[in-house]
Amino acid sequence: MEPTRNSTIAHQAPPAAHKITLAFERARQEGRGALIPYFMCGYPSPEQSVRLTLAAIEGGADLIELGIPFSDPLADGVTIQHAGQVALQNGITIRECLHIAHQIAQQRDTPLVFMGYYNPILAYGIERFCADAQAAGISGLIIPDLPPEEAEPLQQAAHRNGLTLIFLISPTTPDQRIPGIVELAAREPKGFIYCVSLSGVTGARKELPLHLQEFVQRVRGYTKNKGLPLAVGFGISTPEHVARVTSYAEGAVVASALVHLIDQHPEHEQAEAVKIRVRSLRGEE
Repeated sequence: MEPTRNSTIAHQAPPAAHKITLAFERARQEGRGALIPYFMCGYPSPEQSVRLTLAAIEGGADLIELGIPFSDPLADGVTIQHAGQVALQNGITIRECLHIAHQIAQQRDTPLVFMGYYNPILAYGIERFCADAQAAGISGLIIPDLPPEEAEPLQQAAHRNGLTLIFLISPTTPDQRIPGIVELAAREPKGFIYCVSLSGVTGARKELPLHLQEFVQRVRGYTKNKGLPLAVGFGISTPEHVARVTSYAEGAVVASALVHLIDQHPEHEQAEAVKIRVRSLRGEE
């Protein structure tokens, strides 16, 4: 059977991950770094997590990380663990996370990236998860407990569905391991490298690590010819942090500080507070 015109067009459509590349490129053209806020799916409620994410996009977020709650989140600090526990108590599963992502993607074109742990994905089914994530509007995946050496099955399934698998590099990653991680991350469709600012778990901090710029420059020595943006996360909480980090990296992730902000406001004020804070993190107010 001859392919229809529509099926040919669909076949030639760029992968979902391409939205990530476009977001970084747009920020670069505007002379700034990309701002990447994080929200836990289902926190403080499923409906409110959608509203808060849309508010962040309205405030100028370039990409969004959507957390998938997990009962044993090894990389998460107290704040994100708290958000995850509330989400789990709200009955949030991978299926609910997909539904939340779909509601956001139906209203905005900002790239969405799932951040979650590997066990729930394995239980759901790797191929099924990637297909459903793509259908829900997801562009990329960050799996902090998945070693690069064991990532091939998920990366292949992600790529088959137009998604990118985003790898993390921390200050304690040995130099001999970084080239292999970069080679994996540079496979098409590409996303970015997530530079973990410090050893330990997530959490808002008053000061950035002293050697953060040196660490990012070390990673860039391996990525400079690969077309891979670098985004820094863990501990970034203020406009000053974002400005400093994006003076030597292409993006900054803000997570725990936004959870704190949400907790400080009644529900009817949370969305506006998030929108204002995102604008501030972008240096606009």
